[in-house]
Amino acid sequence: MTVHAGGEAAAFFRAQFAIDDDVLSELLGAALEHGGDYAELYFEHRESGSIQFEEQRVKNVSGGIVQGLGVRVIAGDAIGYAYTEDLSRERMHQAADTAARISSRGEHTGPIGLQPVDASQFYPVVGPVSEAPAAAKVDLIRSADRAARAYHPSIARVDISLADELKRVLVATSDGRVSGDVQPMVRFNVTCLSEVDGSRQTAVSGGGGRTGMEYFAAQTPESIACEAARQAVLLQSAQEAPAGPMPVVLGPGDAGVLLHEAVGHGLEADFNRKRTSNYTDRVGENVASALCTVVDDGTIPNSRGSINVDDEGDPGRSNTLIERGVLRGYMQDRISARHFKTGSTGNSRRESFRHYPMPRMTNTYMLAGETPPEDVIRAVDRGIYCASFGGGQVNISNGDFVFSVTEGYMIEGGRLTAPIRGVNLIGNGPDVLSKVKLVGTDLRLSDGRWTCGKDGQSVPVGVGMPTVLVSEITVGGTKRIEGI
Repeated sequence: MTVHAGGEAAAFFRAQFAIDDDVLSELLGAALEHGGDYAELYFEHRESGSIQFEEQRVKNVSGGIVQGLGVRVIAGDAIGYAYTEDLSRERMHQAADTAARISSRGEHTGPIGLQPVDASQFYPVVGPVSEAPAAAKVDLIRSADRAARAYHPSIARVDISLADELKRVLVATSDGRVSGDVQPMVRFNVTCLSEVDGSRQTAVSGGGGRTGMEYFAAQTPESIACEAARQAVLLQSAQEAPAGPMPVVLGPGDAGVLLHEAVGHGLEADFNRKRTSNYTDRVGENVASALCTVVDDGTIPNSRGSINVDDEGDPGRSNTLIERGVLRGYMQDRISARHFKTGSTGNSRRESFRHYPMPRMTNTYMLAGETPPEDVIRAVDRGIYCASFGGGQVNISNGDFVFSVTEGYMIEGGRLTAPIRGVNLIGNGPDVLSKVKLVGTDLRLSDGRWTCGKDGQSVPVGVGMPTVLVSEITVGGTKRIEGI
């Protein structure tokens, strides 16, 4: 199927800035003027807006437009990169010339004829949030505020944010490819504060994805708000977290962030090309339990991490990284793919035209297994269950991690019992995957809330997980429970 969004993006840049195939070829020629092997143009036009709602009133409204061109030239192992926010012909030529100066060979190789890239459409733009009336957005927010406050009398404060953007990109390369995309995004967050006898507990719930106002038909503002209120109220009755190594059951959905951080980053090809990942030179080897199959998939409809084309202009795709415990491959961009003598996997991403592309995850998750989720929990005599997660840290070179759990429970006698708080998981990603004993049938993707940082760049990603039993992870808490 031809990318309709790609044609729309090309038409937009042609109409707004008079950028057509002739201009693209001219700029690519300038970028190769000093003898580079490869040149790439990345055009971006991004419209964004946000509303902050605090103390039952609109606190802040903002919006803006960012646009520009990034030019990359590759000459052997050297890379030249330059960008401009001014899309006039003169400034674009200056950026192309600046990037071109990475090479001084003097051998001028011009670009070949441009041809459109075909790809699929994973997020049709039905009704961008940016085009919705401001009053309609505020109505959504007020509905969420009322629902959260009605959930429980202890809810003393509700803060809500609604952010959206519509990004148009156009990518042209000296090897003859031109592609484009129109990328919508929405994010809705609710923070609730519960106060009981001097105890203050806060919880956050949210979601979104590559969609427009239709998102709120499937995930109502009221349901998101009530989830935040539920977690805040639950924390009031939570016990101190236990401490020490013990069995851990990772719940479906949000637990995928642990997989993303502790395993996924180590499978990005640039770390392996530089030999700084503990997965370097291990393709074809067992790196996890045979129950584990890990996928990075940029083709999930409307998911936060999905891409019709990546930021080097290659179509998004689904890639199996680990299959039944065996490492099958890395996530590649153009530079790493050339090093490994393979093809791009559609994983090249960048934060904006001001940034160079690199291998990044899209939607990363573990496939479902064959065990009913209730049987996974029933298999644990004493341990903890992790329902949702906050942030964490990971060492890419060895996979060591620390993650905070925002909703957790004790497992006693194969049943969920008391809620616990102050839970941290401390361990090693490859070690955790090797200790997976049961995998549930209930794969779930987390609802559009995650952003991934790498080398100072942030991009939206998706994560997912079925219910998974890990035989042992070190739990950081304040209470030592004997016998575990």
